[in-house]
Formats: sequence, structure tokens, C-alpha cells
Amino acid sequence: MELLSFYFNILHPEKNMKTKIRAIVTGATGMVGEGLMHECLQHPDVEAVLVINRKASGVIHPKLREIVHTDFFDFSAIESELSGYNACYFCLGVTSVGKKADVFYRLTYTLTMHVAQTLSKLNTQMTFCYVSGAGTDSYEKGNGWAAVKGKTENDLMKLPFKQVFAFRPGFIKAIKGLSNTHNFYKYIGWLFPIGRALYPNGFVTLQELAAAMTYVTERGYSKQVIEGKDIISLAKNQ
Repeated sequence: MELLSFYFNILHPEKNMKTKIRAIVTGATGMVGEGLMHECLQHPDVEAVLVINRKASGVIHPKLREIVHTDFFDFSAIESELSGYNACYFCLGVTSVGKKADVFYRLTYTLTMHVAQTLSKLNTQMTFCYVSGAGTDSYEKGNGWAAVKGKTENDLMKLPFKQVFAFRPGFIKAIKGLSNTHNFYKYIGWLFPIGRALYPNGFVTLQELAAAMTYVTERGYSKQVIEGKDIISLAKNQ
């Protein structure tokens, strides 16, 4: 049986070939998006990365293409450039601190859904990975940030993508040497090993988050909502 399998693999090498990832990354001028872009550019299974930013990232790489577009509520001017991709790693996000509820809703739910609806129309074989957050409420109770994030996750999963996954990391350890690490993370990064030991579900690295996203793009996963422990586990298998 093993001999037959060996000859089958020789005669049909395409059966064992992974589909190369062609990824759109949003938020690449922020800490998480920059980290995802960086890891994708290093990954052997990623053949192309498109970043859509409001301002130029300044990154140059053979795999990388960048579109500078200021209005994420209207993609009509760049729609023709967004087809032919099989992954989107959506890393745009804002904090609810100091923002009125309607502003947070618009920047979290409305903006995300507009981008996702456009991409789902153009790329039906796309895997959409949404960076949500630990503590998100899937039941959408109340008017706080957790309910808004929960509604965003739920409605993304109704779109006609190949797959949709909501990633819920807690504390994310930045990648050393990148430009857009928040000062907050620079000062408390030393707490990461302690937090990871005490509460592993709430502490992941940016490398683990990126590895988990490429894993589910290539192989799928049994859960659509992916918590910290899942991220760590998926990253180990990548």
C-alpha cells in the first residue's frame, strides 16, 4: 500500500502541492498589521501580499504590493485591483476608550463589513481572518465594545467567503525591530513570560498569530472563533 502511494505521489505531484497564499493585509501601518505583513513576506507558502493603507508603509519587498487609499468606506476606485486573492488578514481596529459609541461602531462594524462585503464579492475562495479581541461577546448583549465586536464576527461569518475566522488574542507580544509597536507594549513587554505562564489563553506572540492565520488558510480549522490557546496550538503545527 505504501509503495502504491509512493508511485501515486510521483505520478501526481500536484495532489501534494499546497495552494500558494495570496494575501491582502489591512492595517499594516499598525502594530498587528505590520507584524502580519512581515511574517507573510517571510513565509514560503505566501507568494504575494497586498497591503491597503491610508498612508505608505515604506516597506519594499519582491512579494509586496501596496495601495494607498484613504477612504475605507468606499473601495469603488480600487475594486479592480482586489481580485485574485485567497486570504485577507484584517488587522484594522480602534480602541473604544475615549470614543463615542456611534463612532466606535462605525469604525469597527461598518468599516469592517464594507471591506469584507467588497472582498467576498470579488474573491469567493477567500479565507477571511478577522482580528477581534479576547472577551468579545458572541451573543451581542449590551452596547459595549464586546457586543459590537461580537456582531462584527457574526455578520462576517454570513458572507460568502470560503472560510471566515475570528481571532481573539489578548495581550500580543510585538516582533522586535518593527516600527509600529505601541509604547504601551514596549514598557510592559517584560510581563509576557509571567502572563503566559499564568494565563496562556490571554498571551500570544505576533509570530504565533501570523502562523495560526496561514495555517487555517491552508488547512481550515474546526472552530471559527479562535481563542488564545487555539492560536498557540495552531502555530505549533504550522
